[in-house]
Amino acid sequence: MIDKLKVLELAHDALEGSDKYVVNLKITSDNRIFVDIDGDNGINIDDCIELSRAIEGQLDREVEDFELNVSSAGADSPLKMPRQYKRHVGRRLEIKLKDGREMEATLQEAEDDHIVVRTKGTKKTAPETLTLPFADIMSAHVVIAF
Repeated sequence: MIDKLKVLELAHDALEGSDKYVVNLKITSDNRIFVDIDGDNGINIDDCIELSRAIEGQLDREVEDFELNVSSAGADSPLKMPRQYKRHVGRRLEIKLKDGREMEATLQEAEDDHIVVRTKGTKKTAPETLTLPFADIMSAHVVIAF
């Protein structure tokens, strides 16, 4: 099986000096490699192709066969890293907390260890500004408005 740490190191080396970063890396038991990337200014298909070529060029198919898939962290993908939140300040998020609460709120700030959101409020409750440590967040998705 292909070494996950080796692939991660190859990806980090290829992305070094850019605003791009690895969000997720998964290698299945049959050597299918899935790399999700994001960037402070977004990702395009050329970014995915470039990283795919950089990783593939450093792995030897003669030693171990593999399938490599590099893609952007899609719009419907959960935010996984503090760095991802920073580029979504001002957007609405759907947030699930580890204590079971769910909310939709506008992202006001994103720091290294927490986010600050503003809830919309309802007829019965006033809008609130909440500070949420990343440790309390189970998942967060950007709400896509059409």
